[in-house]
Amino acid sequence: MVASDGFAEFLREQLTPLGRITMRRMFGKTGVFCDGLMLGMVTDNTLYFRVDDGNQEAFTDAACFPPLNYEKRGRTIDLSFWRAPERLFDEPDELLTWAQAALAAARRVATGRERTAGRRQSKPHPT
Repeated sequence: MVASDGFAEFLREQLTPLGRITMRRMFGKTGVFCDGLMLGMVTDNTLYFRVDDGNQEAFTDAACFPPLNYEKRGRTIDLSFWRAPERLFDEPDELLTWAQAALAAARRVATGRERTAGRRQSKPHPT
């Protein structure tokens, strides 16, 4: 399920200090974007932040399980989005800190994709 209008507005208000916050429905969920980078997803009014090697330890320490996942061919596929701790919604400054870490992870992921895409370009073959 996508984010309710109220929850989406709450997130926009809380995350505005990061940059331009937009939301987009995707795959039956709501993507949370800051300046075009997806830092989170919402499903059933539950916020999941982008996680990579740079911030995963904090999520593991906070026991933010399970990660967002879906079923495919009888297997569970975990995504790189982990549940934000509930306590963050009562602590706006800490919510913003975690969101900054998720945005940094989104930037690292985007940079990695750009490098990979550059390497995948085909080289001209001599004729």
